[in-house]
Order: sequence, then C-alpha cells, then structure tokens
Amino acid sequence: MLRFEDPIYLWLLLLIPLMAVIRFVTWRRRRSALRKFGDPALLRQLMPDVSRYRPSVKFWLLNGALAVLVLMLARPQMGSRISHEKRNGIEAIICMDISNSMRAEDVVPSRLDKSKMLVEDMVDHFTNDKIGLVVFAGDAFVQLPITSDYVSAKMFLQNIDPSLIQTQGTNIGDAIKVAMQSFTQQEKVGRAIIVITDGEDHEGGALEAAAEAKKKGINVFILGVGSPKGAPIPMGNGDYLKDASGQTVMSALNEQMCRQVAQAGSGVYIHVDNTSDAQEELNDQLTKLQKGETDSVIYSQYDEQFQAFGLLAIILLIIEVCVLEVRNPKLKSLRLFNKKQKTK
Repeated sequence: MLRFEDPIYLWLLLLIPLMAVIRFVTWRRRRSALRKFGDPALLRQLMPDVSRYRPSVKFWLLNGALAVLVLMLARPQMGSRISHEKRNGIEAIICMDISNSMRAEDVVPSRLDKSKMLVEDMVDHFTNDKIGLVVFAGDAFVQLPITSDYVSAKMFLQNIDPSLIQTQGTNIGDAIKVAMQSFTQQEKVGRAIIVITDGEDHEGGALEAAAEAKKKGINVFILGVGSPKGAPIPMGNGDYLKDASGQTVMSALNEQMCRQVAQAGSGVYIHVDNTSDAQEELNDQLTKLQKGETDSVIYSQYDEQFQAFGLLAIILLIIEVCVLEVRNPKLKSLRLFNKKQKTK
C-alpha cells in the first residue's frame, strides 16, 4: 500500500488542472488571432515547420514531470517492515474505572477526565516501557493490549467512556485478574498494575486478587480519585443521578478500601486531587521497579519510494527537452505528431 508522509504537498497537484485551463484559454485566443491573418489552411502552408501537436506534447510532459515532483516531495512510502528492538524498561497495565460515579466533578474537570490526563502524562514520561489499558465497571475487559506504541495508547485512552460497559459497579478484583493475564512472558521485568478508581460500590474480591498479583511479583498501585466527602453524579442533561426515592446520589471516594487493596498488592495508595502531586508520586514509585530487557516489535517503518518518482521526473524532463516545438528539417518525412494528409 502506497502512503505519503507529507500529504499537504498533494494540494499542489491542483496546479496541474489550473495550468491546463490557462493553456486552453491561451490556445483559443492564439487560434482566434491567427484566423484574422487569413485562412488556416493557407497559414499552415506558409509555416510548414510549425507543428500543431508538439507544443501540446511538451506541455503535458512538463506538467507530468511537475506532478511527479510534487509526489516525490510528499515522500511516498510503501509496505512495512517488522523490526525487533531491545528495550530496558517495565511493564505497566492501567486499570481505569469507567463506572458512572467517575463522572463526578469533585476533581476538575471530572474524575474520569482527570484520570485520563494523569495516564497521558504518565505515558509521556515513558521511554522504554510497555503499557496496556484495562477498563472496568461491573465487568472488565482489555481496551489496549500491552504495547510500546505510546501513540496508540493515547488514542485508545481518549475513546474511553462509561458507555463502553453497561454493567455498573466497581469490580476491582475482576480488573486486577484481567490485568494479570495481560502481561508478556518476559522474565526479570518489573510489573505494575495501576488501578485508578473512586472505590465506590466495591464488589469484593479485590484483596484476594491483589494478593495473588503480589505472589506473581506484580505490584498493585491504587490511585483514588475524588473526595471522601462525596459529590453528585452529572447525567449529561443538566441533572444529577437520583436514587429510587428521588434523592440526589452522592458518590464518595472509599479511601479505606483503596489502602487495603494497595497494601495487599505490595503497592501504595495515592490520592488524586486537583494538584500534580499524585502524578509525581506515581512516577517516583514506578522508577523503583526493576527494569528488564523487553523485546518490542515495531511495525510502522515504511520503505521510501521517492527515488523512483525522482527518476521518472528526470526522464519526463529529458523527453520534454528533446521534443522541439517545430519539426526537424532532417526528419520531415517522419511525422509522429502530425496526421498524415490524404491525397486526392
């Protein structure tokens, strides 16, 4: 598949039809002016060396060369190569709570948006590490398999929304289990599960899952988002979530549960508020993990094809120079661009 690294140059191709229109208008005016001097058939006899078709051929050769040069500037690339790179880093799986309670706005702009910003900043600090994304509410599933492609990680991160999971709740235990199965088989590499949640509607099983992760050498960090005082949950229509009795539901951060899970998983609990303290503390904790050699597969390396386009442009320009606007007197008998006249 042919792709272009700088597609903005392709807009220059619009010059080709524009130049064609200008040439057509100029040709019409020139023909109209010649007709004022006499009969066209008589004029052709008076100018036997003038060719009607050679100027057009030179024009299209020149425009073809221009089009090819524009394509060359756009850096055409074809195919992809798979390369393996050895990197020295850690493996981290982000488990992001996307239950409706994460819409609460006790942190700015909301618990969920703050979590996305935190993860994005964490990815920006990664260099040789691998990252994966797991989203959970009442259920949990892998949003992004573990990868060293940080651009894809940010893209998948932006698409995370509570509508991805219909089953509500905060099944941290299930999220940790899914995360444990998402790591590579690489040995002697520091591994971390980073759970970002408000801990509300905790469904149990989290302590057991965190303890199991600890046995496998995986550290479980819990990032608690929100305020223990609680905040209403916006519904997107200007109203807030209400219970069966019509009272506004207040969603509060369950810090006690978060600390217990982090302790069981040999990690730490970090409170996320409107400051950058949580991000700095998380980065400090991740730097303490053992860094090991990981094998990263890189796909998006395309072969440059501009050389072929450059050669084609040179050939077209050489042909354009060799084609004269008038017929060569020595080659009058060879008529490549004039129609053969019928004899009566």
